[in-house]
Amino acid sequence: MSSILSTEQLGHSFNDTWLFKDLTLGLAKGQRFALVGYNGAGKSTLLKILAGKLAPVLGKVVQERDIKIGYLEQDPDFAGQKTVGDFIYSADNTQQLLIRRYEELLEQEHPDEDLLQELTTEISEQNAWEYEHAIKTILDRLSINKPDQLIGSLSGGQRKRLALAKLLIDDPDVFILDEPTNHLDIEMIEWLESFLTTGKKTILMVTHDRYFLDNVCTQIYELEFGKLYVYRGNYSYFLEKKAEREAENATALQKNTNLLKKELEWMRRQPQARGTKSKSRIDAFYELEDKTKNQNNKSRVELSITVARQGNKILELEHVNKAFNGVTIINDFNYVFKKGDRIGIAGRNGSGKSTLLNLITGKFSPDTGQIIKGETTIYGYYSQGGLSFKENERVLDIVKNVAEYIPMADGKTISASQLLTHFLFPPSKQYGMVSKLSGGEKKRLHLMRVLMTNPNFLILDEPTNDLDIDTLNVLEEFLEKFTGVLLVVSHDRYLMDKLSDQLFIFEGAGHIRIYSGNYSEYRYEKENIKTDAKPKEIQVKTAPLPVKNKLSYKEQKELDTLDEQIGKHEAMIASLNDRMLMLTDANELIAAANEVSALKEKLEEMTIRWMELSE
Repeated sequence: MSSILSTEQLGHSFNDTWLFKDLTLGLAKGQRFALVGYNGAGKSTLLKILAGKLAPVLGKVVQERDIKIGYLEQDPDFAGQKTVGDFIYSADNTQQLLIRRYEELLEQEHPDEDLLQELTTEISEQNAWEYEHAIKTILDRLSINKPDQLIGSLSGGQRKRLALAKLLIDDPDVFILDEPTNHLDIEMIEWLESFLTTGKKTILMVTHDRYFLDNVCTQIYELEFGKLYVYRGNYSYFLEKKAEREAENATALQKNTNLLKKELEWMRRQPQARGTKSKSRIDAFYELEDKTKNQNNKSRVELSITVARQGNKILELEHVNKAFNGVTIINDFNYVFKKGDRIGIAGRNGSGKSTLLNLITGKFSPDTGQIIKGETTIYGYYSQGGLSFKENERVLDIVKNVAEYIPMADGKTISASQLLTHFLFPPSKQYGMVSKLSGGEKKRLHLMRVLMTNPNFLILDEPTNDLDIDTLNVLEEFLEKFTGVLLVVSHDRYLMDKLSDQLFIFEGAGHIRIYSGNYSEYRYEKENIKTDAKPKEIQVKTAPLPVKNKLSYKEQKELDTLDEQIGKHEAMIASLNDRMLMLTDANELIAAANEVSALKEKLEEMTIRWMELSE
């Protein structure tokens, strides 16, 4: 399958530090790849290079002639456009301009009938009615309904949704998406899943949303320590294969470490004037040293902060009402929080979720009703707004402003600097300015500050934005063991399912429904209600699912052969892994590792084909 977008020996560095070197990837038409990796691995940088927004230090990007690339960046650039309509409707697109004039005319109280008829005729002649419907659907689904609104007045979330809408309307040959689900509510995300998987769209995206990733992407690129690993399956398949690779790496690391010691002794014994015969061994030593160093540097965030004691009375909301500018946001809401409550908050953007959190924490006061907080209740509030800091503040100062020493769950006390190291902030970052941190690093620092207060009532407002999947997994492990009350607002369905057993659902007009169960259970129940409500005659008319044909003789023979070949490849890999444990020569070890890598790539291809035929 030929690539329509690919790289050749791509390399990029910042401040003399290489993010990646000799990187090779290819996107064929119809492939949907996700790019995963830890914060700082270079994912967003790689997307910018592929989109033509950044020139690589080494290598080049090759693209098929005349293909159109659409790029959604984390902080969209609106190129001086003033209004939403200016940005959405391209000046060089005749169909879009006709549709814009038509929509603007319809918004007038007394539209010119002759002009309306003229535009209607032109749209028909341009075969643009279907296009008009598609544009309207995209804008409605992403809640973009004010074409005259100034872009400068939009919030960060609205700007991201506007950029996404424009990209979907333009329908490029390749979609390059950096965190497309940020600032979308769950209904928008579910619609976007359906949109991206309809037709043979070519996609490369970075996302932390695991359900979205699993439902949209069929292959995974993992960027780790400057290398790219390919997994030919969805996210669930990637997790399984990554676990296998890391187990093998742990064995190889021990072997490499022992071999490195021997090689180091040999290097130290060498005279200054080394002969040409030893050059290959010296090169192999440095390669081995680099491999060992990279493996040892892989760290994890450790969360083990203490939880303050909680009394019987935690928090009570009695007949709470809140409105803004005459619009009811919360209407007569009652709830008594209990020990061990784990509640997810769901609802459309702007329905009032953050308002409820601000009422609970005392930032807002209710119009009527009362909120009674227990004496021992200590809030930890991770807000969407993030950290507030001065440009000249150091990372270490941000932590010391809360406490110099922090009690841990095991009873020990650690310094602010040690806690920062736990959260993967090395000394070079600790003494640097907060303003220099990446978006993900600022989020991690904000989370750490919240946990330092030893809360027993933890409130998380969209905690997954800008965090890598590895950090999210560790955060989830911590939250699963958290003994206090947990209140989570998130568009991440995976997180909601894992951490909540009850929901506050904002249904509109200020009504909040209390639902016992997680988000997937709620959606399942909702879909069943929709199905039951359909008239019987409509259900009868629904077309049956197409029945897949049986395998042809040739396909059946291929399937039988694949069974045998997969077994042989697995045996060869196992044999080579055993052999690597016995090798002491660096060159032989590297050759064997390369052979294993090639065999695994072939095995993955055969496994995918076997799955296709088996289904």
